[in-house]
Amino acid sequence: MHGLVPLQEEALGKSLQEKDMACISSDGKPTQSGTKMLHALKLALGAPEEIAQNTGLPLFKVRSGLREIAQAGLATETSGKYTITEKGVELIK
Repeated sequence: MHGLVPLQEEALGKSLQEKDMACISSDGKPTQSGTKMLHALKLALGAPEEIAQNTGLPLFKVRSGLREIAQAGLATETSGKYTITEKGVELIK
């Protein structure tokens, strides 16, 4: 039984990390990292690299987060650059 505890803790840790990676919560609102990205978009920073630098978030998280944000209708993507939508602006007021 002793060997099961670390595996359970490891599995729990992974599920919590995966949950923290989401930029849009289940109720459709941005999480803390999603809010950071939306604020960067409001400043007209549209490239993932600019947003990562501005927010301090890892580039891989910014890229996946921006895709999530766009799918939720909070931003649009054109030629690899993102722009915040009115819906996105309303959620960060």
